[in-house]
Amino acid sequence: MKTVFGPVSSWRFGRSIGVDPLCQNVCSFDCVYCQVGPTLNKTIQKEIFISTDRIEEDLKRVLPGASADVVTISGYGEPTLAKNLDEIIEVIRGLTDLPIAILTNSSTLPLGKMRRTLRDLDIVVAKLDAYNYSLFEEINRPVKGLHFGDILKWIKKFKSSFEGRLELQTMFIEKNKDYAGELAKVAAEIQPDKVYINTPLRHSPEGHLSEDQMYEIEKHFEGLNVSSVCNSKKYRSYKEVLNGRSVQG
Repeated sequence: MKTVFGPVSSWRFGRSIGVDPLCQNVCSFDCVYCQVGPTLNKTIQKEIFISTDRIEEDLKRVLPGASADVVTISGYGEPTLAKNLDEIIEVIRGLTDLPIAILTNSSTLPLGKMRRTLRDLDIVVAKLDAYNYSLFEEINRPVKGLHFGDILKWIKKFKSSFEGRLELQTMFIEKNKDYAGELAKVAAEIQPDKVYINTPLRHSPEGHLSEDQMYEIEKHFEGLNVSSVCNSKKYRSYKEVLNGRSVQG
């Protein structure tokens, strides 16, 4: 499995070089809509899954001559579970001047060491699919010991001290579409630099919402800097995506 891939077209960032520090399905959540599939290793324990040297070698093969706008740390699970994430970020910084982003489910933000690591990034995109504990448990199905209140508190605190861009992403499905107003209120409290409104367009057990439903959801986020997957120029159209010509990210 590739640790570095792309550049690929991302509806969030443009042309993105992806870095996967896990290369396996390991996550602190088992989200009902996950487009990777059921979480095979649900944990909050950090490990070194891929050596920093391996990622550095792969970056050196991909970066030269690559036309990209950003390097995005993501992959098949929760990237902040990589124990060597700080080393990986340092390696990327040494090889390129491109901004570095990470897609995280926010579960490790309550850890002080992780917040210090994430402060070295340019963009942190934090997941927020629920506005209360019961919806969090129903949709994200976290590993035992994770508490929604702690995660939400530290998203807010991280935003207040982070010098880069703190952005939110919400995946809307049938289970949370009727709570768009409540989620928008929470987002307004956080005051992120951007809010991404998404719905599963690749294979998912939950299926995707219609464009009309997504447009109605977007109305609740008025006053915030919002980008919806259904009207992103980078993502073209639902029809193209569902016909198998999806761009990534």
